[in-house]
Amino acid sequence: MIIGVQALIPLFAVLIDTVVGDPRSKWHPVVLIGNLIATLERVLRKPDASVQRQHWAGAILVCLVLGMVYSVVKDLLYILELLHPLAGFTGGAVLLSFAITPRSLAEAGCEIKDYLLAGDLVQARAKVGWIVGRDTDSLDEASATRATVETVAENIVDGIVSPLFYAAIGGVPLAFLYRAVNTLDSMVGYKNEKYLHFGMVAARVDDVFNYIPARLTGLLVIIAAALLRYDAKGAMKTILRDAAKHPSPNSGIPEAAVAGALGIRLGGLNYYGGVASFRSYMGEPHKPLVAQHIQQTTQLMALVTSLTVVVVVLLGEWLWA
Repeated sequence: MIIGVQALIPLFAVLIDTVVGDPRSKWHPVVLIGNLIATLERVLRKPDASVQRQHWAGAILVCLVLGMVYSVVKDLLYILELLHPLAGFTGGAVLLSFAITPRSLAEAGCEIKDYLLAGDLVQARAKVGWIVGRDTDSLDEASATRATVETVAENIVDGIVSPLFYAAIGGVPLAFLYRAVNTLDSMVGYKNEKYLHFGMVAARVDDVFNYIPARLTGLLVIIAAALLRYDAKGAMKTILRDAAKHPSPNSGIPEAAVAGALGIRLGGLNYYGGVASFRSYMGEPHKPLVAQHIQQTTQLMALVTSLTVVVVVLLGEWLWA
């Protein structure tokens, strides 16, 4: 079977991310999406408006951002395709590489692991603070490990499986529409006084878009656990028993899968701005949390990335044939 060119874009995007990584730049497409959201939010969000008006304003924000992002990416790729088919393919692969984060996740995880192994809790806490929203000033090794494992596990969906899945079924423009959905949720989809009503639509849309990819991720983590000789049965058992305890309908699946695969317990007490927040436990504490579990989580993430590429290339070939 000869794989079609369009179906190979996810493969080349992952290769680009693996070799080049995710450059930090004010011109990064996701940064530009964030700037667009922030600009429109300043126009649309009125703190004194009624609940209904805040809901409508949030819905308008979502529609404007998704429509603009999809249109810009689609038009850009159309122009590149007109110039030359190779330019269209290369441009699509490069753009998609900006929408995925496997190398960034692995690098962040490994850096925290190295600080913990060196006994440098100050640097480890600071680095954890870059990737989580919780307070990190008083984290010990186990808490820093838990925060990192939870974040890497959750972002297997957001940063890898979801964008590749949507690239397979709808091309790079749909992958970027998903990235815009996810960025909206990360910026305004909070259940706090400021965004509870304005960000409601953004949060719900993100839940919908991640529904299938999260469950695909759970299956792939189980397969990856079996291939790496971790506890695949434990991963499946923990998903079925604990995933629904997570406040998100999707994030609990990869976190529960990783907890079960590694024989560790995630969840527990966190602090946000000094305010305590308890998240239900997932998994069993068969092993104490140590820095090595971060490396094992990144190994699972890397193998899930490879498995996802195989799935989406075959799915794309079937859909785009």
